[in-house]
Amino acid sequence: MPKSTHLNPATEKMTPFIVMEVLERATELEKLGHHIIHMEVGEPDFDMPLCIANAAAEAQNNGQTHYTHSLGSLDLREAIARFYLKEYSVSVSPDQILVTSGSSPAILMALMAICNAGDEVIITNPGYPCYRNFALACHAVPVEVNVEAENGFQYDVEKLKAAITPKTRTLFVNSPMNPSGTLVHDDVFKVLAKLDFPVISDEIYHGLVYEGKARSILEFTDNAFVVSGFSKRFAMTGLRLGYLIAPKEYMRTLQILQQNLFICAPSTAQAAGIAALEQSENDVNKMKLIYNERRIYTIKRLREMGFEIKTEPQGAFYVLADARKFTNDSYHFAFDILENAHVGITPGVDFGTHGEGFIRFSYATSLANITEGLDRIEKYFSNIKNY
Repeated sequence: MPKSTHLNPATEKMTPFIVMEVLERATELEKLGHHIIHMEVGEPDFDMPLCIANAAAEAQNNGQTHYTHSLGSLDLREAIARFYLKEYSVSVSPDQILVTSGSSPAILMALMAICNAGDEVIITNPGYPCYRNFALACHAVPVEVNVEAENGFQYDVEKLKAAITPKTRTLFVNSPMNPSGTLVHDDVFKVLAKLDFPVISDEIYHGLVYEGKARSILEFTDNAFVVSGFSKRFAMTGLRLGYLIAPKEYMRTLQILQQNLFICAPSTAQAAGIAALEQSENDVNKMKLIYNERRIYTIKRLREMGFEIKTEPQGAFYVLADARKFTNDSYHFAFDILENAHVGITPGVDFGTHGEGFIRFSYATSLANITEGLDRIEKYFSNIKNY
């Protein structure tokens, strides 16, 4: 007799991370000999700065390859605290910091600490798709609030108030935002700071801002969880290093979760994180200049091709372009471009139903690749009917 399969009902509600499916199909095409231009993935194309690599190598050579404190090495937590004081004029105790294996465990543990089964978690639509699935993994209910390109993808205060119920336990805010690259306005942060429940602020793209200034939620309230890390700003994706800053009353619970689920973050990566915070500012500034050049070029070319961009990205490395002139099915549109133009792009529906009709273009690749990729898409348009 065939074995029966029982799946957790929460996992059956989860959606695929479509950008990864685009990448996986792109990899298959590359194995068949096709040259793919990758504008789908949100990963820096830079190598990590040499000072960071040297610190990781030195830590390994010196035998720093063992477990650390479950909260993270005290040296790194102190460095993060100094960084927040310098960057945001915010005082954070090292005892409020949990170092994690990338920012994803930080999101998961924050939700596990806050939510009971059936509690509600407010997220934007469009927004980072994994927030919804993390909430489901904690048996919470994701509640979507639509945000509009015309309003800079900011929370509408009236819509937000209407979404809050007695079951609301937290709300996600992401600035600079994935997928749009926009910064949350101070006025929105001020509203969020007055809520009766703690906000989870995803600040992973801080440091990659080209217009304006990224504000931390901690500048407005202590009743918040900050999720951040080293992957984007410092081009350290493979080292899997992130952190969570939390109110002190949650720290013991978070420590117990870390001890049981993840033990601790990688020790050599933690040593590299100290170097990133203290030695790599010039390297980051150089990367920012290059990203900004790519950003300006990508926006210009997309507009010339007929894409509408109501809100220009101010940070991160994405442009969320309105493609409704070309399609009302962003999923098949993206895969058709991948198959026929050999350019990887991310369908807007990956970020929620309200992202349908949009396409996210990543400029975390060379200007030469961006130019070639957009040339190919332009040629693709010229070859299809009714363009």
